[in-house]
Amino acid sequence: MGLGGDCGHGSATLRKRALSVDTAPAAAAETTEREARRAEDGVVEEEEPVSPTGRLFREPHFRCHIVSVFGLGAPVDVAALRAGVAATLARHPRFRSVQVLDELGKDARPKWVRTTVNLDDHIIVPELDPTATSADPDKALEDYVASLSTRPMDHSRPLWELHVLDFPTADAAAAVALLVHHSLGDGVSLLSLFMACTRSAADPGALPSLPPAGRRAGPVYALPRRPPAGALAALAVWVMSFLALAWHTVVDVACFFATAASLVGDARTPLKGAEGVEFRPKRFANRTLSLDDVKYVKNAMSCTVNDVLLGVTSAALSRYYFRRTGESDSKSIKVRSTLLVNLRPTPGLHALASMMESGKHNAARWGNQLGYMIIPFHLAKHDDPIEYVRKAKKVALRKKNSMESVFTYWSADLVVKLFGIKAAAALCHGMFTHTTLSFSNMVGPTEQVLFCGNPIVYIAPGTYGHPHALTVHYQSYMNTVKLVLSVDEEQFPDSHQLLDDFAESIRLIRDAVSGKPEEMQSGVRA
Repeated sequence: MGLGGDCGHGSATLRKRALSVDTAPAAAAETTEREARRAEDGVVEEEEPVSPTGRLFREPHFRCHIVSVFGLGAPVDVAALRAGVAATLARHPRFRSVQVLDELGKDARPKWVRTTVNLDDHIIVPELDPTATSADPDKALEDYVASLSTRPMDHSRPLWELHVLDFPTADAAAAVALLVHHSLGDGVSLLSLFMACTRSAADPGALPSLPPAGRRAGPVYALPRRPPAGALAALAVWVMSFLALAWHTVVDVACFFATAASLVGDARTPLKGAEGVEFRPKRFANRTLSLDDVKYVKNAMSCTVNDVLLGVTSAALSRYYFRRTGESDSKSIKVRSTLLVNLRPTPGLHALASMMESGKHNAARWGNQLGYMIIPFHLAKHDDPIEYVRKAKKVALRKKNSMESVFTYWSADLVVKLFGIKAAAALCHGMFTHTTLSFSNMVGPTEQVLFCGNPIVYIAPGTYGHPHALTVHYQSYMNTVKLVLSVDEEQFPDSHQLLDDFAESIRLIRDAVSGKPEEMQSGVRA
């Protein structure tokens, strides 16, 4: 939940102070011998406070991590990889800091303190059974990444690891898995940082290109509107738009807090996690979808890529639900998803590259600044597959005309200031446990990129540690969309069948659009 920035863009405070490394989040930390020696020697440490959101991700029910698998086009040159990481990722201030407690502070709030990065602790080349990697390499890769969700990270060193999985699979010649504690930053910032470590395959000396960010006039999430001719008419339209925005925001925020306070909750379904699901192992299954198919539907229906993906998700979850429950096709139920909204401007790749080169903070703002939206999915059987996208488009238009995510961020920040991080964690936990799933969609480079000289063929990010049994994540890269499902292994033993439902849903929607050109608006827009 978005609770505040990391102040990563400001000047840090230099102090001589006894510090204790926080090796057990949310528990009392003991001073280690290393930190005691630093205090006795008077070593000057550079400190930054851990943001409220970062502190939230240390709470027992929200020890969230991001694990991103990058498929590579060639076997891994470990020496080149180490050199590349040492020159880029390991130089970022957050990736060479540990969380410590200020023993002289009144409330002992954690801080980020710079430390020395030992690459042997962070670049891990596991010894895997060659029989398993040869017999079924895709399962071996999936099993290994799933095992990461069961291993606690060592909080006495920077909270990231890069696992080298140097064996071929169906989609790539090798892979690396980047595991990062969520307190280091939000998903958008971390993806941007990793992209700043890469170079364009077409021009190895240049940073990759990302799609331009869309511009929106007016309120943060309000739809742009064309004022009619005449000042009086324009004023009337503006007033009506403002009133609609205010009303939608009030309704959405009230629904959010009713959910967090356990007054409103989703019904128990095969999609909803049981109590304690955040502590159970997770599996990360992925499937490659065609971005061209998504854009074809988007252009034909005059909507957005996100609208299409919401519709595909609704169709796939409906197929899965009715097959698994065997209930009547005429039944319709509603489940809700939490959608994270990044409220901080995305750091530019050049600014991030400069930050890593210098090893110091610059104008690139860093940290977690997240708001939440609650998005409904209607599970039903429609004779016309296009209906899923039509309904998703209406939901998205309605949510865009609301400032729900901004107010959830502000209100959560206020809760932290007035009642402390425990109260904010309880609020956030209530919101997650009374909804069914998480949903996210991130945009990646439009061209192929190189990581330490090795071409990346796919990007598959996932997450774990939050109280949902199912997280649906879409990641675009070049002309593909990688669908990643982060699932509770016990609750979704058939996760690959659920992936099939997504693939079949986009096929059916695409075919339905192709078969009804007279009902669709013509035109090809990128």
